[in-house]
Amino acid sequence: MATIPLQEPVYKGSAGPVFFAAGFRPFFLFAAVQAAIMLPLWLLVFFGILPLGANWNPVVWHAHAMVFGFAGAAIGGFLLTAVPNWTNSHHVSGRPLMLLFGVWLAGRLATAFAGVLPPLLVAAIDLAYLPILAVLLAKPLMAAGKWRNIAFLPILGVLWLADLCVHLEAIAGFSSGLKGVYLGLFVVLLMIVIVGGRIIPSFTQNWLRMQGQPVTMPDGDWIEKGGAAASLILAALAQLVLPGSALAGALALVAALVHGWRLSRWHGLKTLSNPILGVLHLGYGWMVAGFALLGLSAFVSGLPASAAVHALTAGSVGTMVIGVMSRAALGHSGRPLQLAPATVGAYILISVGTLLRVLAPVVGGAVAELTWAGGLAWTAGWLVYAVVYFPVTTQPRADGRPG
Repeated sequence: MATIPLQEPVYKGSAGPVFFAAGFRPFFLFAAVQAAIMLPLWLLVFFGILPLGANWNPVVWHAHAMVFGFAGAAIGGFLLTAVPNWTNSHHVSGRPLMLLFGVWLAGRLATAFAGVLPPLLVAAIDLAYLPILAVLLAKPLMAAGKWRNIAFLPILGVLWLADLCVHLEAIAGFSSGLKGVYLGLFVVLLMIVIVGGRIIPSFTQNWLRMQGQPVTMPDGDWIEKGGAAASLILAALAQLVLPGSALAGALALVAALVHGWRLSRWHGLKTLSNPILGVLHLGYGWMVAGFALLGLSAFVSGLPASAAVHALTAGSVGTMVIGVMSRAALGHSGRPLQLAPATVGAYILISVGTLLRVLAPVVGGAVAELTWAGGLAWTAGWLVYAVVYFPVTTQPRADGRPG
């Protein structure tokens, strides 16, 4: 089975603050900070306590912060950490990393104050992050001839186009904002399908072998040769073109079945005693649940699509992000893969918050209460992560090596 290893990368040392010695340091920490700040702000806006202060559709503004801000930072941190390992090249560090992080942060501030700044300026600042990230990744990938992993570059390109669609609504009044954030979400989910499909079975197989429980993982069948990705892409296209239609619902249910079957073959139940591994299975499981809910929402009048969206976003994206970040940050900072109990608590808070938010529009009479409770629990999970991993991301490696 093809794998994307999250093993020890090549560090050649770099001048400057240790916080900018490797991409996972600023981007993993600030992905958590972004989540912990922007979701409470959205709750205050959603319930009319604070004005939005931006000339955006409020739902688009919230979704953009999560997809392109939060997930965008996590994707950047992951790729900046993984590509040197794939290519045996030096990490992006020092001034180039400072520049990239500064552009990402400027984009967050620009969109937060979109009602004050000119829309073109907001778009120019926010849209600069992904192209710079792609340029920094393209050089080592192409130099090493890693054409298989170069596929992530066009994926980043589609994510940039999705972000552009959001800004075109603010700039020219096109009704493209929601389409843009949905396209961006499906791109992020596609990355979970690709990366998760490589690391989850690999990590699981290796750990179970060490526990004296050798297992065989599926390899080379139609699901692993593109069927999993194709099912997601078809479901995504249907939702973008014919949202809420019977066809879109049916394709979402097919995607749920395909990915549910894929997940069931990875022996996830055997990882329950190992939270740092089990959380990755849980994150993929939230995607299965999200597509199932999305499909059912086309046929069940009392099931709104928003329940499915939050299972896919807060659930799958949120859980996979915290699972990968907590594991990778430990490994790449020279620490053993042993979770602090508080991190396990953060995992639980993320999923409890997601469950409450999914139930909020379904359970009659308690929408506000469940929305508040779910949002605050999800936020608390990210606050816990930020506190636990602040020293991990800001202090030198525990083993004394560079990076």
